[in-house]
Parts: sequence; structure tokens; C-alpha cells
Amino acid sequence: MIRKLFNKIFENKRILITGDTGFKGSWLAIWLKELGADVFGYALPPQRDEDNFVKCKLNEKIHHLDGDIRDLNKLVGYFQEIKPEFAFHLAAQPLVLESYKNPHYTFGTNVMGTVNFFEAIRKTPSVKAAVNVTSDKCYQNNEWVWGYRESDPMGGKDPYSASKGCSELVTYAYLNSFFSNDAHCAIASARAGNVIGGGDWADYRIVPDFFKAINKGEKLIIRNPNATRPWQHVLEPLSGYLLLASKLYLEGNMYSSGWNFGPLDQANHKVSELIEAIIKYYGKGEVVFDESSEKLNEANMLKLDISKAIWNLKWKSVLSFEELIKYTVDGYNVEFFKIDLYAERVNQIEKYCLTAKLKNCNWIG
Repeated sequence: MIRKLFNKIFENKRILITGDTGFKGSWLAIWLKELGADVFGYALPPQRDEDNFVKCKLNEKIHHLDGDIRDLNKLVGYFQEIKPEFAFHLAAQPLVLESYKNPHYTFGTNVMGTVNFFEAIRKTPSVKAAVNVTSDKCYQNNEWVWGYRESDPMGGKDPYSASKGCSELVTYAYLNSFFSNDAHCAIASARAGNVIGGGDWADYRIVPDFFKAINKGEKLIIRNPNATRPWQHVLEPLSGYLLLASKLYLEGNMYSSGWNFGPLDQANHKVSELIEAIIKYYGKGEVVFDESSEKLNEANMLKLDISKAIWNLKWKSVLSFEELIKYTVDGYNVEFFKIDLYAERVNQIEKYCLTAKLKNCNWIG
């Protein structure tokens, strides 16, 4: 079933993913591999043995080059060597708290890394479609109860959010300066919600921290239980990135702009509600809500308006909140057994696509 998705546009295509060793990048590499693509990755080495890239043995299934996104010459050389037709930019420093510890690295990676990505595309005529993946935190956050639209201003009070807002401005500048009507490549940016799912073991993330606490027999301390986020399973935004890339490839600059890929309003839940739902489904786990700890400049309310993707791309999210919890917990559960984890990831993608088909999602193709 997977091979037939997106009108087989990715089949036998050479595709480059920056950040393929990361959480979302590794899942995207698996999906594209199963779509019949020839997948190439460029990223820093995996950080831990638990990482999805390692446990799925992706180094044996795709082409990969260790490299820093800040190294322009190495990145350009790799682009020109492999001559990809599609490029997805996911290499980033992805953590708010880490950005406070190392703001220079965060801005260097997330801003100049984006510049280097587009410079590499400028110098590689084979690339026909490219998507820069940023974040829902790229918007100037006003704690609105309604979702942010793609036309809302960029912003960011913390280094991470500001760097993602800058990445969007870089994309806009390159789009209007170098990738207009007669350019060889159509480009766009994609902004997702708070993405969760099996395979994520990064520090300072609520779901990985929960399962780390379980493994250690400890209680999870939550510092901001009332924060509301647009939670979504990793496969939800990836379906949007793939659909967007296919539209860029087939129809060019008609789709060259920023796009939100988030859940419907009913999937926006408090941190406390997310964890309580995971504990209920998983059957164990304890948390302590500590609202007295320092919260730095983190948004309390964050939502995305996905009307543009619904109407113009005919894309929509698939999973209910209950299904999101099930997919996430099941994704972690399979990691605790000595099985073929790559096959399990493929099984979940197939299950997700079947659910999308049953819910009449037009992107299924």
C-alpha cells in the first residue's frame, strides 16, 4: 500500500534529508525508503544507542554521510555528488532548554544551517523541490486562544524560537531572491506542532522523559503542567511534508510558501492531560507537578491554524487524541523487545495510511 502513496512521485527518486539521524528525520527516511526512493542523509552522528536511526539500523538501509550542517563546503559537495531531485531540511538544534545553554550553537545551526541548505540547492540544478522544516514556535507568541496562521509575524522570546523564526525569514528571502518563477527548484517551509512518537529519546522532552523515568523506576517531575500544545504523532506532519514536496515537484511555485501541519483543535491538550492519558493507556508511571520551578520564556498557549493545508493541499490530520496516545505508547513498547524495529516502524506507517484511507484523507493518493 505504501508504494502507491503520493501518486508514486518519490519512487526511484534520489532524495536528500539533512538531519536523518534525528527523530523526525529517521522516520522520514524510513517512509521514503518504503516509497521506493533512493534515500541519502547528511547529519551529525546519532547521539545515543537508543536513537531511532541506530535501532532501526538505517545506516544499512540508506546512504548516509556524517556532517555538520554549518559546514557549507562539505554540504555543497555532497549535494553535487549525489544530485538529489528532492531535499528535506531537518538538521537543527531542536530543544528550547538547550538553546538557553548554548545560544550561539543554536543560532549557528538553525539559521546559518538553513542558509547553507539553500546555498547548496542553488548550486545543484538537479534539485526540483525542497522543504525547510521549522517549528510551530517560529511565530511571535501572543498567548492567543486561536491558532496561528501562516501570515502571522515571526518571533521568539527564547533562542530556539527566535532561531526558527529566523529560519523562516531566510526561507522567505531565498524564495523571493533566488527561487522565483524561473528557478530550477520550488521551495517551501513547513511548521509542525509538538511531535511525539516512538524513537524519540532526546533530553528535555516530556514523552521521552516519561519513559526514561519509567526505566529508572522514578517519578517524572513536570514543571509546566498547564501548558497547552498542538500534540501530534510524528507521522502526521511527515505526511504533510511529503504531500507538499510532491506538489512542489509537480506544480512548482504555486505551493512555494509557509505551511502549518498541526492537529485539529480538539487535539490541543495540556501537558498534564497528555501524561495522564499515557499513564492510563500504558498502565503504569507516576508524575509530580512542580509549578514552582523556573519556566524561562516558554509559551503557555500554542495552537496552529491548519486551514490553509486543509483547503489548498487537501491535507488533514488523521489521528484522534486517543489514537495519538496509542500510536505513541505502542511505538515505545516495541523498542523494549529484541525484534526488527525497522519492520515495526513500517508496520505503523502502514497502519497509519490505512487509517487515513478509512477517514477519506485525499493525500493518500
